[in-house]
Amino acid sequence: MTLENALAITLKNRRIKCGLSQEDLAHKCNIDRTYISMIECEKRNPTLNTIFKICKSLNIKASDFISSIEKTMEDN
Repeated sequence: MTLENALAITLKNRRIKCGLSQEDLAHKCNIDRTYISMIECEKRNPTLNTIFKICKSLNIKASDFISSIEKTMEDN
């Protein structure tokens, strides 16, 4: 499994767990909905700044989010 794949899976799972659509999350992050979609489709790699915006909007610490990505990679 690639890092991009693990990020995409982790982001989508967390977003759904929070009950947010891609559009809802994008609005909370003040970024374009298509960018969220592209991350989830492994077509874009977000900057650290964007990851922090996403984490804040998902009510998760960035370090916990990164740990979740690592766990996803280990499990697959």
